[in-house]
Amino acid sequence: MAAGATIHTFEITLADVDRGVYEDLSLRAARHPSETDAFLMTRVLAYCLEHEEGIAFGEGISTTDEPAVLVRDLTGRITAWIEVGAPEADRLHHGSRLADRTAVYTHRDPAKVLARWDGKRIHRREEIVLRSFDAGFADDAAALLARRNALTVSVTEGHLYLELNGTSLDSAVHTRALG
Repeated sequence: MAAGATIHTFEITLADVDRGVYEDLSLRAARHPSETDAFLMTRVLAYCLEHEEGIAFGEGISTTDEPAVLVRDLTGRITAWIEVGAPEADRLHHGSRLADRTAVYTHRDPAKVLARWDGKRIHRREEIVLRSFDAGFADDAAALLARRNALTVSVTEGHLYLELNGTSLDSAVHTRALG
């Protein structure tokens, strides 16, 4: 019998001063057995840092039709395609054609992620941003994960302050354009 997804719940206080977003969120995230804790943590942070009306997790890592996180307008059209990790160039190309904006959040070495896309065709490459955190940040946060989590996310002047289950961490949010 195949192992199923593990459900993690997050009670989140979000204060993104840079974007003027202040919300209290209750979030459930399913971690697929092939998904690492660092990937899950990056996916939750991407959700928080991109939070706006219509945001949701995609159907899961096994689907090719949706990214890890997406934003839909009231008509159901995808307006933001947000990938996590190191997606293939063809997924970014596809997402960039569908959505008004495309972003990638990675817990990996951003230079290696960018190198994967060199010479590959990606629609509106120059408009896509890659966001990453300080080395080890996602792994440190992932080590604190539990099934039920209390999370405070604060962003000011491009710096992320995170309190997860009583432990504080922080990191710069590094942004690079693909183009």
